Amino acid sequence: MNIYARILGLLFGAMMLLLALLITAETVIRKAFSMSLGGVDELGGYAIAIAAPLAFCVAMVEQSHIRINLVHMRLPLRVQAVLNALAALTLGLLAAFLLYFTIQTVQDTQLYGSIAQTPRATPLIYPQTVWLIAMSAFTLAAAVLTVQAMGLLMRGDWRALNRRFGPSSTQDELDAELEDLKQREQHLDEPQREGDSS
Repeated sequence: MNIYARILGLLFGAMMLLLALLITAETVIRKAFSMSLGGVDELGGYAIAIAAPLAFCVAMVEQSHIRINLVHMRLPLRVQAVLNALAALTLGLLAAFLLYFTIQTVQDTQLYGSIAQTPRATPLIYPQTVWLIAMSAFTLAAAVLTVQAMGLLMRGDWRALNRRFGPSSTQDELDAELEDLKQREQHLDEPQREGDSS
């Protein structure tokens, strides 16, 4: 699942980088030549709509979304596990609802042959189809995680359920930051070591 999230994260990053370059080019051309590429705002809207489900998926798989655990961490182990399973289940249901809404929107667009109310008059079926694919990717990940959480709940494996689906403790976050800092320092030291050896 981590590889899946990494691939979607790379797609998200590439899309946002391309959008940033496009906006930069549009800004420079407007300032320097008083011209416009035209439709950059429209393309930006499509990019955000498509990238959002990809970002949702990465946050969900890597447990990087914000969860307030002030009360949660004081609850008994079993109660924490049930709440974590419930959180996974409700996120899976939300993903399914969003996918249903997306499918309905794409079907309506196809039925009416809808086009964007912009100078480009883009047939909306094209960006919405890509949006549907992105939303399907998010829903697939949510479904897999929901099944995993429910499986751990049914087996009564409270510790594994809390470890996989629970919010990070302050100590966990500190350990992750220290590990990240250690890796960055190693990467910075590598060129110096290569220079010393030569």
